[in-house]
Amino acid sequence: MNQAASSEARKKDTREKIELGGLIAKAGLRYEKRAVLLGALIELDHRLKSDDAERARLAAIGAKAFGYDAE
Repeated sequence: MNQAASSEARKKDTREKIELGGLIAKAGLRYEKRAVLLGALIELDHRLKSDDAERARLAAIGAKAFGYDAE
């Protein structure tokens, strides 16, 4: 039973990572160096924690890219 739960957790984790990689590709960053991507994501984390307006602005851009209204 524990092995089955562990297997499901791994599958869920793998699926999440695939989806996140898809976001990188959708943003047009597929061929960017990994260090640049990681640096950008770390910087983004800092900005999002300190600036609600920036979070809202980026959410609107992302929603437009997905083709639906910002929430």
